[in-house]
Amino acid sequence: MKQEDIKKLALPTDISQFLYNIYNKLYEFWGPQNWWPAETKFEMVIGAILAQNISWNSAEKAICNLKRANILSVEGILQTPDEKLAELIKPAGYYNQKAKRLKEFCNFLKREFNSDLEKLFALDILSLRKILLSQKGIGFETADSIILYGAEKPIFVVDSYTKRLFYRLGLIESEKISYSDLQAIIMAKLTPQTKFFNEFHALIVKHCKEICKSKKPICNKCCLRLICNYFDEN
Repeated sequence: MKQEDIKKLALPTDISQFLYNIYNKLYEFWGPQNWWPAETKFEMVIGAILAQNISWNSAEKAICNLKRANILSVEGILQTPDEKLAELIKPAGYYNQKAKRLKEFCNFLKREFNSDLEKLFALDILSLRKILLSQKGIGFETADSIILYGAEKPIFVVDSYTKRLFYRLGLIESEKISYSDLQAIIMAKLTPQTKFFNEFHALIVKHCKEICKSKKPICNKCCLRLICNYFDEN
């Protein structure tokens, strides 16, 4: 099926049931993803900031460097000279900018919450999201990742993988849909549960990296092929 023809197809009558069906098929195929891979909540937050615009593997290398240097803490990052911090997180790309973002976040956490991440995470979802988005360099996806995986509060994280998969499955008319619009559609149709949202997002990322690839999807091995508008048996 041609990609441009997807938007002409009707949406499933029961979108909620369709979404749960997608999750069940992905979970049965891939199993639990145990995401976010971090030893502490602070590590998770730093990882989310470092992972912007690059692969997780690259962000993970930067995290490992911070651990080896024994500075993966608020004070450790703040007391590290800018040049040294940038060098340590170089694998994450945009390292000068991200070093600045890490210090800004740590300064904010120290100033406003006495370096206590749990105090920040004690805020309700709307307040937490607002304050995270007010921090320079933290956008919707990073803020929501911190809320879901760090604060462990039920908000659905949207990314390019989510847009790709849901477009190909016929749930949205374009991958150019806004972050907020797609998130609103999903959250209106699913019961807000932290572990469920966590696993669903992680499964979507896994599936799109391995099977539902951008340029050459492996449709014949896809567990969603029978409900997918994009599937081409040829």
